[in-house]
Amino acid sequence: QVQLVESGGGLVQPGGSLRLSCAASGRIFSIYVMGWYRQAPGKQRERVATITSTGSTNYADSVKGRFAISRDGAKNTVYLQMNSLKPEDTAVYYCYYNTLGSPTAWGQGTQVTVSA
Repeated sequence: QVQLVESGGGLVQPGGSLRLSCAASGRIFSIYVMGWYRQAPGKQRERVATITSTGSTNYADSVKGRFAISRDGAKNTVYLQMNSLKPEDTAVYYCYYNTLGSPTAWGQGTQVTVSA
């Protein structure tokens, strides 16, 4: 079983930056996908960015060119660097871990608020 602990959310002005971290612990397999979803009030959960154990990345169109996902394999940690933040980026951000044959693990969520 995998546990995920997120950090780095907060309040930022439009145009600002934040970096989210997600530290994984437990039984980490060598082949996996990790990433971030977000959910704004009254909206469905939306996939933001993913990264595989081989380093391949994928982004939602709404964040391409502004967000960057990366990982530190030695620390089992995934990061989401968010730049040029907009009010519509306001949401609770959830980290996840998925590998074949196991249920998806989710973090507790971290609030990101973009407001003047």
